[in-house]
Amino acid sequence: MEILYNFPLWAALLAIVVAQGIKIPISFIASRKIDGKLAFSTGGMPSSHSAAVTALATGVGVEQGFDSTMFAVATVFAIIVMFDSTGVRRQSGEQAIMLNILLNDFHRFVEQAKGWGTKEEFEKREEIKEMLGHQPIEVFVGGVFGVVLTFFVHYLAY
Repeated sequence: MEILYNFPLWAALLAIVVAQGIKIPISFIASRKIDGKLAFSTGGMPSSHSAAVTALATGVGVEQGFDSTMFAVATVFAIIVMFDSTGVRRQSGEQAIMLNILLNDFHRFVEQAKGWGTKEEFEKREEIKEMLGHQPIEVFVGGVFGVVLTFFVHYLAY
C-alpha cells in the first residue's frame, strides 16, 4: 500500500483530473455553451498532459530534491511531452481539420449527385477528431497549473 503515499503520483493524477474538469467552465466562458465531453477529450485549455507532467516533475523535486537525478529525468520527460503536444499532435489536428473539410465537400457533392444522396454509409460517418494537440499557450498554462497545484497540495498535505 506504499502507492498511497506516493506524492508525485497523486499530484500528477490530481492535476489531470482538475485540468480536465476546468476545461468545461473555461469553454463556457469563451463560447457560452456547456460541453461536458471536454472533461474526457484531448486538447483545449489548459493542457492536462502538461499539468500532469509538470506536477509529476515538481512532486519529484519536492520529495527528492531539485538537484536529484529523478527530478532531471522527470523534467526531461515533461519537456518531451509538452513539445510533442504542440508539435506532432497539433499538426495531426490541423490535418484533421482539412480532412473534415474535404469530407464535408465530398459528402455535399454526393448528396447533389443523382441517386447518391440516399445511401446510408454516407449518412453514418464520423468526423475525424480535430482537437488532438495544443496551442503553445495551452501547454504553458497547463505546465504552470501543474507546478502551482503541486506546491499547493504539498503545502496542504505536509
